[in-house]
Parts: sequence; C-alpha cells; structure tokens
Amino acid sequence: MDDLEWKRVLANRKSNRRYEGVIILLLFAVFLASFVWYLFIYTKTPEYALKEAYSAMKNGDVATFRHYVNLPALTDNAYDDLTVDLFAYDATLTDNTKVLFEKFYILIKPELTKGTMELIERRIEEKAWKFPEGTHILKGRQLGIDFERFIERSQLRNTEIIALGDIKRSGLLAIAKVEVKEKYTDTNFTLELVMEETPSGEWQIAYIKNYKDYLNTIAPLQNNDISTYIDNTKDIVEEYNNYFADYKSRFKNLMWTYDGNLRKEQREEIVALIVEEIMPALKKRQQKLDEAPIPPGAAYLARLRQQSTEITIRTWQHFIKAMRDNSQKEFETAETLHKEGLSIELRIEDIIKHTAVSKNIPNVP
Repeated sequence: MDDLEWKRVLANRKSNRRYEGVIILLLFAVFLASFVWYLFIYTKTPEYALKEAYSAMKNGDVATFRHYVNLPALTDNAYDDLTVDLFAYDATLTDNTKVLFEKFYILIKPELTKGTMELIERRIEEKAWKFPEGTHILKGRQLGIDFERFIERSQLRNTEIIALGDIKRSGLLAIAKVEVKEKYTDTNFTLELVMEETPSGEWQIAYIKNYKDYLNTIAPLQNNDISTYIDNTKDIVEEYNNYFADYKSRFKNLMWTYDGNLRKEQREEIVALIVEEIMPALKKRQQKLDEAPIPPGAAYLARLRQQSTEITIRTWQHFIKAMRDNSQKEFETAETLHKEGLSIELRIEDIIKHTAVSKNIPNVP
C-alpha cells in the first residue's frame, strides 16, 4: 500500500469515527430528552396517574394506589350516591321514618367509609375480600347495619375493569373513561373517573362521576333476576319452612326440663331428631334449591342460601357432640356458629325485602 492509499484509509477512518461520535451524541440527546419528558412531563399527566393506579391495584402495591387514588374522597362521594335514595321506594316506611333512616346513615358514614377503604386496601394487598372480624364495630350488626350487604349493594366486589379508555382534561380536572363489567349480569358499563391535579403537579382519581348511573343500571337487572329466583324457589322454601316449624316445636318440647338438667333419654331423643330428621331435611332442601334455575343476577342470594345451610349443619354437628359428651366447649362453638347463621339469614331476608320494594320491580310474595 503506497502513501497515498494509506492516507486515504486513515482519512476514512477519521471520518467514520466522527460520524459515529455524532450518532452517539444524537442518541444520547434523544435518550436525555425522553428521560426529561418522562420524568418531568409524562409523570405529571392524568394518563400516567391512571395507569399507575391500575397497575398498583393489580400488583398489590397499596402505597402507590393510595398515592394516585384519593380514597377518602372516592368513598365519601360513592357513599352519598349509594345511600341517597336507599329507602325512597319502600312504601312500608313513613316519611318521618325515612328521614330518621337518612340521619342514621349520615351518622354512621365515617365508620362505613373507613371500613370500605380498609376493605379495598386489604383486597389489593392480599388479593381477597376480607371483612372485619372479632370485635370490630363493622362485624355483624353492631353498628345497626350489615356491612357485607352494604358492600354487595355497592357492586364493589362484582365489578371488574376491562380496559382503560381516553382522558379529557380541562384545567385542574380531567375525566377518565374506564370500561368495566358487572360480573353477575355480564353487563358492560363506562365509568367516568374524575381526576384532580394535586399541588405537586401530579394527578389523583377523586371520585366516580356517574357512579349513581352505574348503580341505577345494574340494580334493576339484579333485582329482576333475584325476583325470578325467588319465584323459582318459592314452593321449596314454603314446603320446608313448614317442616322446620314442626321440628322447632318438637325440639323446644324435648329441651324442656324442670331443673335445667336434661335426662339421658331426652338427650338421645334430641340427637335422634337432629340426625334422623332435621339434618336430612336441610340437605334435601339445599339439593332442591341447587337444582332450581338460578338467574345470573341472583347468584349472590343463591350462594348465601348455600352458606346458611352449611353453617346450620355445622352448628347441629357441634350441638350433637355437646349433647353426647356434655361438652361446654362444643355448646359454645355451636352458639357461635348459630349467631353466624342468623346473620346470614338476616342478610337473605334483607335481600328479599329489598327486591320486593325496589324501584321498577313489582312486589314479590
């Protein structure tokens, strides 16, 4: 290779290095610009906040969810939408009684909204709906309301997100559309989430603009299915109610004593009544209920009836053991289960009564 050729090779190499340097600088500039845009612009958009909240919900990240969702405001507004006409269509209540109920719901609002927030956060973190236990004020009906029934009416547990939609921004507010599906009735709906810009320039989901519309769309569908299910099972319920009324009377007579102590023969007769008649009747009744047509919107009521049967059978099993072994511990277990069963039965009665007086739904017998 002569000197001229060698000089040309060196010049090409130098030119190539210069070209490569320019490309590297351009790539770095693009990366830096993208980083700046993402960090200082995109992370300050409602689109980013919505996606982060949804991702946090799926990934069990409660801290991030709290950051991008104003849960106190969200539950506060949702509570008002849910309870605003809770008794408006109950013809059995006087106007004065309705006012008292409305005042009652205002009074217990702080506890219910707090309990709802805790329930949502546990659901995100533990991937399960876990209701209050032990001596919690929302356990059972200590507060004068069935918290699980309240949550069921909110549609919280049976609503799933299908897709995140577009977002329209107007000043410090933005409205994000989210496609959801109510799982019982398989009904799609577009929720409108109102988002607010925080002092730090980030965005938070504040409340659901059309939550009341969602409730008004879903509730009649569920009520119609529940009404149909009640009709489908009416004869079964009436037939076995007669049986159980007879069992209750016989059980009460067998339990009567002069001194509070049951004789051995009494215990044997009581156990025989439970084992040979009451428990088989419970199982047969549930079998017939399971065989009856269950419309999708009545799935929750049907499941409650199954739970009631299961817990009642468990109650009797512990009671039988208590009678045979004269075990105070088994009596206490049976009593605890009995109270849980009564709570479920009250919930079932509430649903049936509510269905009978609900808006646009005819009374059911």
